[in-house]
Amino acid sequence: MGASSPSGTKPSRSKSAFRTKSVEQSIRDTDDPEHGLKRALSALDLTVFGVGVIIGTGIFVLTGTVARDTAGPAVALSFIASGVVCALAALCYAEFSSTVPVAGSAYTFAYTSIGELPAWIIGWDLILELALGAAVVAVGWSGYVQSLLASADVTLPSALNGGTEDDWGFNLPATLLVLALTAILVYGVKLSSRFTAIIVAIKVTAVLLVIFAGMFFIKADNYSPFIPDKQPPEDANGGLKQPLIEWISGFEASTFGVMGIFFGAATVFFAYIGFDIVASAAEETKRPQRDLPIGILGSLAICTVLYVAVSLVVTGMQHYSELSTDAPLSDAFKATGHGNWAWVINTGAVAGLTSVTMIMLLGQSRVFFAMSRDGLLPKFFGETHPVYRTPYRSTIALGTVVAVVAGLIPLKQLAELVNIGTLFAFVVVSIGVIILRRTRPDLPRSFRTPWVPYLPIASVLACLWLMVNLPVETWWRFLVWMAAGFVIYFAYSRKHSRMGRPPAGSPPRPDGAAEQRNTPELL
Repeated sequence: MGASSPSGTKPSRSKSAFRTKSVEQSIRDTDDPEHGLKRALSALDLTVFGVGVIIGTGIFVLTGTVARDTAGPAVALSFIASGVVCALAALCYAEFSSTVPVAGSAYTFAYTSIGELPAWIIGWDLILELALGAAVVAVGWSGYVQSLLASADVTLPSALNGGTEDDWGFNLPATLLVLALTAILVYGVKLSSRFTAIIVAIKVTAVLLVIFAGMFFIKADNYSPFIPDKQPPEDANGGLKQPLIEWISGFEASTFGVMGIFFGAATVFFAYIGFDIVASAAEETKRPQRDLPIGILGSLAICTVLYVAVSLVVTGMQHYSELSTDAPLSDAFKATGHGNWAWVINTGAVAGLTSVTMIMLLGQSRVFFAMSRDGLLPKFFGETHPVYRTPYRSTIALGTVVAVVAGLIPLKQLAELVNIGTLFAFVVVSIGVIILRRTRPDLPRSFRTPWVPYLPIASVLACLWLMVNLPVETWWRFLVWMAAGFVIYFAYSRKHSRMGRPPAGSPPRPDGAAEQRNTPELL
């Protein structure tokens, strides 16, 4: 597999697509002023980042969709099931991020453990998923903002508000949001963390108000049955797409019951996407070995508790078959005759989706930056700003693309791609922990995933189970994108990879001893 020598300093320079990059070389790359990022984040910053990106679309939208379509009040169990899957993967992420505190998240972890081609595929996957996720959330943000404006009798022209299915329009609010957040990310990650802290405080306050205010309007009858054994009124399941497991086995996806909980878990998984993005900020963390595990596990735990509480309150306030799929939280309050809470929820949703969009932009730019620094993408994007020490070129380039996409295309049908891509990354990271434990037992690990290899194997199986519960169309789109990635890798990335060529001016040597020096050509 191209593993390093026991000393860990010998990078693989074979032509194999599975050549690995040593952990030591990955860490040395961060010391170069032109290619290294400024360390400014603490454990609190990372936890806020995690909560900031996790709480968003899931808690404000998906609760109603999953309760009505697949799980009923047991949507709370769907959130728990997804939370368990994420917790397994989070333990693996925590070990990797504290051992290899380098930008790139799952891409970097795969490069140091499995090999270059798997790392490229993961990086290629993450760029699409995070960019697409940011665009989708930006469009959702635009809808909430326009709803708030409408309550103040302010409306945008149809040509600038995103239009409708029958009347296309440019989504100006979504585009302006992405451009503004891109500017903040270019200026500095510390500013980004302060901005996120304010936004997170607003939306967590809104979520807590929903929980504690909604508790007074719960009706016990709405929880019966808690796990419905049949679908609700006639057309509630009309939009449910065929999961892969049904396509393969002929199993009825529309059946509620226990399987409905798992189908729901595959959908609400979108609500948890974000804790892994914390790992992409490893290179900008002051004490990554200590702070990254705290940020990853802490943000996941906080959000799981909030998700379960909100889903129990909302399904207790209004019968699951009557829940709105667009704005279930605010509409549940309206159904109980307390619509005055709607503005609080909508404000929290706007704040929530703002931070989600920004941190997804941050995550994708760091992955793109790391891949460029390794030569797998044009090295032009692998340099940092001389003053702000941020990957400004990759941030601006990707931010511009996302802004245009968010303005032009309603991406609702592609949202599931974010789920399958993230689950795929979780599978690779979990496998990577097992491999790196075997090939590099000498590495210092401030956080160690417990019960290796059993826990990582459980993580892989749990992720695969959620993946087969995703729609068949999602799998086809995912495979097409991955096929394009293979073509680009063999046509460009493999030839330009820094791991595929020796340092300029260095004669070939029988072993990797000379590779222990940090030569200028490698940086």
